[in-house]
Amino acid sequence: MLLSRRKLKLETERMTLRAPLHTDFRPWVSLRSASRAFLIPWEPAWSEDHLSRKAFSNRVYWANRSINAGTAMPLFLVRREDQMLLGAITLDNIRRGPALAGTLGYWTGEAFARQGYMREAIETVVHYAFNHLDLSRIEAACLPENAASRGLLERSGFKYEGVAQSYLQIDGRWRTHVLYASLRNDRRGRTAAK
Repeated sequence: MLLSRRKLKLETERMTLRAPLHTDFRPWVSLRSASRAFLIPWEPAWSEDHLSRKAFSNRVYWANRSINAGTAMPLFLVRREDQMLLGAITLDNIRRGPALAGTLGYWTGEAFARQGYMREAIETVVHYAFNHLDLSRIEAACLPENAASRGLLERSGFKYEGVAQSYLQIDGRWRTHVLYASLRNDRRGRTAAK
């Protein structure tokens, strides 16, 4: 299923989730800069030009291509009451055929953390993926010590599935991650993360 960039706009109780625009550059740089220390322990190492206009433009072009190709849904979280950029969520690596799966990633600015915004976004994207993209499985991974992200995934209906050794390079080194998944027709019982 191909998505149209113009049509891809999801609404939550408090936010609009939409593709990034070139005009988002200044709010994005401001939010990422103000949240640098908060984000760096959990993300791949930032390149030297991470906050440059060129890097952001490349990000916008990638988002548009990915949405139009149906391979990813990179979305910005924009609070409707004041149009404030709060963070981003991406359903990436969308796989068709027998897998019907995708991988979820997200970040939020430090000033907006722990206010329920990301849970709204996750639940909306997962609902869209199951009901409009016909996916069967949404996967997510985080560092074992990231209690906030683990709790968020569990409160959003994701279940712990295991551990992936050297899963991603985070802050410049290979890190083991814990794996979670949400299934469209989940009949699994409750699991406790170890």
